[in-house]
Amino acid sequence: MNVIFETERLILKVFEEIDVEDAKEFWGNEEVMEHCLGAVPHDVLPKVLDSYAKCHLVNHLSIYAVYEKSTNKVIGGAGFIVRDSIDQVELVYHFAKGAWGKGYATEAGNACLEIARKNGKVKKIYASADSKNSSSLKILEKMGFNYQGLKWFEDTEQEEPYYELVLAK
Repeated sequence: MNVIFETERLILKVFEEIDVEDAKEFWGNEEVMEHCLGAVPHDVLPKVLDSYAKCHLVNHLSIYAVYEKSTNKVIGGAGFIVRDSIDQVELVYHFAKGAWGKGYATEAGNACLEIARKNGKVKKIYASADSKNSSSLKILEKMGFNYQGLKWFEDTEQEEPYYELVLAK
């Protein structure tokens, strides 16, 4: 297990092929992905997880498997989408329905912020969520993100609340 960060209840680790079955519970689940672009087809998940593992090798930053210590199971994914540059990255998190309401997204999100700080190259982190996903919006505010207003997103074809957190200027 390639551990990146550990909290009291969670381990964030690089995704591996063995995590595909667990990933079906969050990225492959229509209800969980309702406020995103919909569920990822199960046959595509191995490629997705592999791309996150490769992103970590290149950038030392990626989306990570969130492993629940008490169940020895991957319950979600949290981390960063790296697009044009590592100095500005997008925070994302998705969790299996059974993990909702337990504070795991906030705990994993804060772990991700520490990972970004330790990386040393990230200057700004941004995030957005569907306006109907009030839980996600509360999490971003709890983690110290600042609301910037509504922003249009081509991928979701909608305006979404947009947040930023500046690490370094």
